[in-house]
Amino acid sequence: MTPCTTCRTPVHTQFASPGLVDAIVNGRLDAAKDPAWAESGAESVEDYARWSDHLCGVTCFQMALGPSAPSLFELRDGARKYGAYTEDAEGNIRGLIYAPFAEYAREVHGVDATVHRELALDEIPALLDAGRTVMASVHHAIRTPDREPPSRGGHLVLLTARTRDTVHFHNPSGTTADTRAADLPLADFGRYFAGRGVSLGGYAQA
Repeated sequence: MTPCTTCRTPVHTQFASPGLVDAIVNGRLDAAKDPAWAESGAESVEDYARWSDHLCGVTCFQMALGPSAPSLFELRDGARKYGAYTEDAEGNIRGLIYAPFAEYAREVHGVDATVHRELALDEIPALLDAGRTVMASVHHAIRTPDREPPSRGGHLVLLTARTRDTVHFHNPSGTTADTRAADLPLADFGRYFAGRGVSLGGYAQA
């Protein structure tokens, strides 16, 4: 995996301190110990610690919206109002749910958001060539592409561009600079891709 040097889309992580992502996602540090938690827009460190692991989707959206995007937790709150995140009676968080998220993106932010419940790998280049970005469902192991994933899906990354048979993407849970904004051959990307996502257009990228 190599750094993406051709993209102008901002790079953000779903955790407030990029340098601590590796420790948080690999269980060596509780997100509540993130000293930059308030920068996320969360009302409390407890809110941040409970939700940050679930916010890959709105982090992708924040990157797509560019430098003027609202804070991560402002986007979380807006998406929740539309039902893009839900909680069951036990407090388990479910989301990002595509259809209500797309409605939120269109109605609140004026973004042309299209849900792709079935998206073939070879359809991605045409979407990128049309100037759209793609929130694609992948396995989080995409940050270690030398390893085979145990399954596909469960995490969202933002595809921003492509060159020939290579795609450029930003990963909200990337543990290093090279895995937060990276290039990967489309065929290798397909090992992690679940065949679904949301494409975004109709806005000016930074």
